[in-house]
Amino acid sequence: MQPDHGVLAPADALVVADHRTSSRHIGHYRRVSSTTSGQDLLTTGEAAALLGSSRQHVVDLCERGHLVYVRIGTHRRLRRADVEALAKPTLTRDQERSLWLHRVVAGRLTMEPDGTLAKARANLDTLRRAHQGNVAQRWIEQWQILLDGPIDSLLDILTSPTGRAIELRQNSPFTGVLSEQERQMTLSSFHAHWRRDHST
Repeated sequence: MQPDHGVLAPADALVVADHRTSSRHIGHYRRVSSTTSGQDLLTTGEAAALLGSSRQHVVDLCERGHLVYVRIGTHRRLRRADVEALAKPTLTRDQERSLWLHRVVAGRLTMEPDGTLAKARANLDTLRRAHQGNVAQRWIEQWQILLDGPIDSLLDILTSPTGRAIELRQNSPFTGVLSEQERQMTLSSFHAHWRRDHST
């Protein structure tokens, strides 16, 4: 995989909120500020109703980092815009192309977990040295948690259409996991899909 195909995209194009990463879980939350408290916030039950899912599924999405939440006391609150975006995700062509490539990476991860993780960790070390002190460091830290955590959570990020997953894939440590032939075959399939399903 090459950087110009949705992997290792420029990090300065990302807008990063004041997310906090915890070593205990990969859910992301923001401390309540005057700006946040004025937004349209939903309970997990209300979010579940919008998504047509169970409340526990919403909690799981929070814990896995697919939904950003704030803490008000001991309760989670979610922005309506984030929940609605998850319910009806719209990907750009480049974002969907990156998703297709990472789906193939996910397949490789399930078949060869040790080798795939070793390659990703080596790439992440290189990225860490190259991006010390800049905005990409946030995403590098999140990838480190994912690589050290359960494979199921990593597979979710590789194949999810959520906003956080899209942003993480733009700074992916999985470059070089696919051979050039695999990458070209995947891109050829993607281009055929895009012409067939997204033609106007």
